[in-house]
Amino acid sequence: MQRSIAGWTKAITAVVAAGALLTGEALGQPGRGGPPPAQEPSPREAAPIDLTGQWVSIVTEDWRYRMMTAPKGDYEGIMLTAAGRAVADAWDPARDESEGSACKAYGAGGIMRMPGRIRISWEDEKTLRVEADAGRQVRLFHFDDVEPPNEPTWQGHSRAEWIMHGGGRGRPPVNATLKVTTTNVKPGYLRKNGVPYGEQAVITEYFDLLHQPDGTQWIVVKTIVEDPEYLAEPYIVSSNFRKEDDRGNWNPRDCSVD
Repeated sequence: MQRSIAGWTKAITAVVAAGALLTGEALGQPGRGGPPPAQEPSPREAAPIDLTGQWVSIVTEDWRYRMMTAPKGDYEGIMLTAAGRAVADAWDPARDESEGSACKAYGAGGIMRMPGRIRISWEDEKTLRVEADAGRQVRLFHFDDVEPPNEPTWQGHSRAEWIMHGGGRGRPPVNATLKVTTTNVKPGYLRKNGVPYGEQAVITEYFDLLHQPDGTQWIVVKTIVEDPEYLAEPYIVSSNFRKEDDRGNWNPRDCSVD
């Protein structure tokens, strides 16, 4: 018996629908009877090293620039452009204070060089929070695509990523570094005596965790500041922090010009 065209159409539609259902179940599609696809771990869950805790800066170099305020015009070791030298030579701490700019040395380009302590914690699953007792500053390191604020800030907008080291040829990585890139900053100082960086600055930092034989833990922060306006070449420094089990020495204090 011959089927009508309408009958054949219904039969073919039924076969196609059944095949799609079986394919969906075989692939484990949600709502088709199979398990849902595995979700990628959050940056917090996937963190290869643990930088959280309280850390104290250990000043072993640049003592006269970090533990005290150097005289105006002392920018030894930093290659400035003509515009940068003009700003440094015109530094006036009283003017900074009267203009409400006492935090210029506490921005993203200089805060990790300040003597004092930092606290690192997870703000949420995709954001590391870094608090500095010097100047009561807070930095946020974003692992996702968060839009920067409309206006530049002292700490700018920071993007973070994990960089894995070692491994290869089927072997897992053996170490990791946190890389942080900061832009959208307000003009600030690399040193408290007015050595400047501008709003075009790009600040790249590398956080490495070290475990010593005596059981102490250290963070080494390598900072690279690039600024076409005020720096004739990148400003590169390395800062050391030792982990503290006792959190009682936390000493928040306001920004100061001296």
